[in-house]
Amino acid sequence: MLANVFAKTLRDRWRGWAIASGVTGFFIVLGMAAYQGIDMSVMDTFPEAYRSLLGLSTGMDAGALAISAIYGSYGALTVASMALGMGASAIAGEERKGTLGLLLGCPKSRTHVLVSKMAVLVLLSAFATSVMWAFSAATPGVLDINIGDMNIAALSIHMFASTVFYGLFATAIGAATGNRGAAIGVTVGVLVLGFLGAGLLPMLKGGEDWVKVFPWYYFNGTDPLNNGVDWSHLGILLGAAALLAGVAVVGLNRRDLKAQSVGVTMLDRLRANPLTRKLADKLAGTARVSSIWLKTASEHQIALTAACAYLIYVQLLLGWFYTAIPQETFAVFDQLPESMGAMFALFGGGDVTTPAGWFQIETFGMMAPVMIMIVTISIGANALAGEESRRTMGLLLANPITRSRIIIEKAITMVVFAAVVGVAAFLGTWGGVLIGDMGIPVENIAAVCILLTLLGIAGGALALAIGAATGRKSAAIWGAAGTAITLHLLNSLGMMSDSLAGVQKLSPFYYYLGSDPLNNGMDWSHAAILAVIAAVLFVAAIPLFQRRDIRQRD
Repeated sequence: MLANVFAKTLRDRWRGWAIASGVTGFFIVLGMAAYQGIDMSVMDTFPEAYRSLLGLSTGMDAGALAISAIYGSYGALTVASMALGMGASAIAGEERKGTLGLLLGCPKSRTHVLVSKMAVLVLLSAFATSVMWAFSAATPGVLDINIGDMNIAALSIHMFASTVFYGLFATAIGAATGNRGAAIGVTVGVLVLGFLGAGLLPMLKGGEDWVKVFPWYYFNGTDPLNNGVDWSHLGILLGAAALLAGVAVVGLNRRDLKAQSVGVTMLDRLRANPLTRKLADKLAGTARVSSIWLKTASEHQIALTAACAYLIYVQLLLGWFYTAIPQETFAVFDQLPESMGAMFALFGGGDVTTPAGWFQIETFGMMAPVMIMIVTISIGANALAGEESRRTMGLLLANPITRSRIIIEKAITMVVFAAVVGVAAFLGTWGGVLIGDMGIPVENIAAVCILLTLLGIAGGALALAIGAATGRKSAAIWGAAGTAITLHLLNSLGMMSDSLAGVQKLSPFYYYLGSDPLNNGMDWSHAAILAVIAAVLFVAAIPLFQRRDIRQRD
């Protein structure tokens, strides 16, 4: 019932958390099985500093790498993303949908509503980390894997605190501003920069001190998997989370609520300027909605700007980092046996000591696909299902336009935005290569960015097709994102294990980086396969949408 905000929020949210943690747990199991094919005996002969760098203990079986690599990276990023998404929607999302007034119409205060939602966030964070802990703790015994003295419980406790921190960070911004986009964008920026900074800064002389400014450091900086719980770091995360909860309560109670989304779009700004008002009016058309693509572009400008800014900034920074990191640090990786290269499979694979491998592992393997799919999946999910959830689809279709035209124009916007992100990735990488004097041919940079663009379009097309078939925005977002994560892990596991090498060709991620475009240039057959996947999904969306009744409510 609406009067029980805690129960309603739990009912609405638990499925997504259960699916995310369950799928991650499954891949922890699959990863352990795949890593069994790697000979780890050579690791025992390496110096202590080397084993510490890799996060491994003496006598540990290769399967334990899955706990560190999948649980400690993918798992942590997945539950943190779930938490920040939930936190951003707790108040700002309700305002955007126009349902917060309905909640507050019940005999419940603003504080009660907010505290109830934050309590569910904490509960689901504990649930998700417990599920992944159960998978990680039970699987070694089933597969007869020796994980040494790894403290999975300690990593889980740190992960819980980190998840709650990011969730309440987004909650505080959303509650204080009523802007869901700002809450997500700022929190994602803090998360991603912390993830990169905590991994890169320790490689630089004096970087050990600067890394402490990033929240991610307090999650994994003391290596709780091998060293146990660091209570001081845990206290910092939980203390900061409690402070953010207080900020959220004060911020919500001190401001006027928004009756609806009142953000200023790109089109609004053009109309406000006398120099561009006529052009904006022509582009916008009349109430007959003659420019659906421009309307869609205005709705997703924040995501586009954030993705482009990230790829330009980080790629430039990586070029500088490559030259700044002492060569003796790279020398450690030069000792790595060829079979141990599987450790980097989750991040796209490659030789981290080479310029191409550096960019591939640090950005193109995981973060670049994430950035472009944030844009394309958002457009795909909102294109049809989003219009239905906002009850604006009827207004669109009341104009003399067909359903297929809506799909085509929104798809055009998606393709254009994906291309813009691809160009940003190209410019950032090219600039980073020039800064670091890294010698990667410009045509190879263009090749990987074209493939990245096609991969992003395919992900967005999948969200569009799911939205066309179901009319549910949540199904489109989580269906497309979950499929992307699954296929990425499938490709990574194929790189780790010869027995799964053939299966990885079922993943679009294989056709994205499988030809090693940063070293070898464009493989046009792989580009064609990605283009065909996207085209098939776009075409499939048309009959799926045309044959379905329009949903009148979410």
